[in-house]
Amino acid sequence: MSLLTVGSVAFDAIETPFGKTDKIIGGAGTYIAFSSSYFVPTQNIVSVVGNDFPQEMLDKLKGRGVNLEGLQIKQGEKTFFWSGRYHNDMNSRDTLVTELNVLEHFDPIIPASYQGADYVLLGNLSPQVQKTVIERLDTRPKLVAMDTMNFWMDIAMDALKETLKLVDVLIINDEEARQLSGEYSLVKAAKKIREMGPTYLIIKKGEHGALLFHGEQVFFAPALPLEEVFDPTGAGDTFAGGFMGYIASTDDYSFENMKRAIITGSAMASFCVEEFGTNKLENLTKSEIEERIQSFVRLTDFDMVQTVG
Repeated sequence: MSLLTVGSVAFDAIETPFGKTDKIIGGAGTYIAFSSSYFVPTQNIVSVVGNDFPQEMLDKLKGRGVNLEGLQIKQGEKTFFWSGRYHNDMNSRDTLVTELNVLEHFDPIIPASYQGADYVLLGNLSPQVQKTVIERLDTRPKLVAMDTMNFWMDIAMDALKETLKLVDVLIINDEEARQLSGEYSLVKAAKKIREMGPTYLIIKKGEHGALLFHGEQVFFAPALPLEEVFDPTGAGDTFAGGFMGYIASTDDYSFENMKRAIITGSAMASFCVEEFGTNKLENLTKSEIEERIQSFVRLTDFDMVQTVG
């Protein structure tokens, strides 16, 4: 099944308690593309870069089966750049530099060959851009998933709520869920958010796992305990890529299969944080991924004997 991804392809510079990088490859679209590429043989990406973006990385994406026909390369302009510093707990960070560059006036063009996509994943971009992508699709996909963040809730809440009416799955973290809903309880927050449009809601809780809500059903997926987390940048996007890549590969978006997809996405995210940038995601093997997924399965696999009465 075909997967259409919309998201930034960018440069990052990162500092964590484990070290720091110079300018490296980042962006939501990049992490999503690498992660989902292990599950779908081809995928189509819509994004924009400047002519400063390295051909070597474009070749790596192509090598993973990523169709770059929808990637605009703006001559004489610079690629989006973000720099951040993580605190010791790795759950919070300070943004040091944000340079929108080509993203400031990004107009997402959907090539004719991308039309008819079965599954669509809208990475973290402005809600206006996300809505434009949906409106430019000739046919309604089987499933549209979307990521967003606090920044858009602060400056474009009305536009965000309009876009939410058009999506099936919303993927956000617990802080964002509370801000969007105005509720501290995640159960209450989930109910309010799903009334805004999304049928399914995934709330990421970082090192504490993820929650999936649908109707009266709730599923919790744990996070894998890791000895070291070098760089959490892109982990959420990697999770989303693994989640939607699995959904597209199985062509099954039932609640039961979404449980499997969340475990798959969590497994991919656990690889992402083990090295800076996309390094770990670029050369994984099938056996590595399968073993990591089984590690998650073993976390919740237990027998229960009757203890009451």
